[in-house]
Amino acid sequence: MKFSLFAHMERISAAEDQKRLYDEFVELCKIADRGGMHAVWTGEHHGMNFTIAPNPMLNLVDLARHTKNVRLGTGTVIAPFWHPIRLAGEAAMTDIITEGRLELGIARGAYEFEYERLMPGMDAWEAGQRLRELVPAMKALWQGDYAHEGEFHQFPKTTSAPQPVQDGGPPIWVAARDPNSHEFAVAQGCNVQVTPLWKGDEEVTDLMGKFNAACGKFPDQPRPKIMLLQHTYVAEDTADVKRGAEELNRFYCYFGAWFMNKREITQGLIEPLTEEEIAAHPFYSPEAMERDLVIGTPDTVIERLKGYEALGYDEYSFWIDSSMSFERKKASLERFINEVMPAFA
Repeated sequence: MKFSLFAHMERISAAEDQKRLYDEFVELCKIADRGGMHAVWTGEHHGMNFTIAPNPMLNLVDLARHTKNVRLGTGTVIAPFWHPIRLAGEAAMTDIITEGRLELGIARGAYEFEYERLMPGMDAWEAGQRLRELVPAMKALWQGDYAHEGEFHQFPKTTSAPQPVQDGGPPIWVAARDPNSHEFAVAQGCNVQVTPLWKGDEEVTDLMGKFNAACGKFPDQPRPKIMLLQHTYVAEDTADVKRGAEELNRFYCYFGAWFMNKREITQGLIEPLTEEEIAAHPFYSPEAMERDLVIGTPDTVIERLKGYEALGYDEYSFWIDSSMSFERKKASLERFINEVMPAFA
């Protein structure tokens, strides 16, 4: 099982300097590269200080200057916000600039906050249909001389300019949860990204079951890769485990508030949650986070990840977003590299 880092520039207070936050994001990615991680992933979000990432390919091009070996992945671009010609060209240019290190993750998106600003009136179903139209069109554009007559896009014969360095284009990863998404990815020859979010190991097992079932439906397709993305904190000791669980519980309370899209947003920052609101959440709690996320001392984390490896996951992505301080993120990542990864060498 390979290991990667999944990270964004996070801003939770107007007092935080954005340039400093970006520099800290880059430093975490450099640590991942020096530590022998397989890839770095960063996503696409708009208008949200919670995750600042308006175009992940800008970040990846910059990271290519700061790293040597790590693969550089979009985790993920939001399909309905892209025209196939534009995504094909920008991804190919990124592949050239990064010297063939691009991994292209694509999703339908999740936040209604973003949908109502960039694609008013679009729902999750339409977003999924747009993804299903985008992926094969983009692959055909990389091959060239492709005309498209779809539900959402129509264009005459076109070739991606430029074309990617990697033969056949960068590997494509589709974010999948329901069986239809897994089946679409496998049928298209795409790899699969999954995340259980806060739902725990039962969901981790269920997602692998859906992936295996999809592979079984398309026996003539080579089995693609599957990556598990999970919030992770490698703690110094038992007391630090508890602190990490409390911090990630706070993060998820804010994540849920953004997802519900009901609180006031000012200058890209959500109206702060009170301690009473955090304590009263119906299913987020520090105890649930410690149980259902990968939070623990190195030995505990190794044992958890060995189980994921046995299920058949090809890659485990250390999701470091947590609203923790840079120092705490850095310490956790370094413990993961130095004390967890060697158990899988």
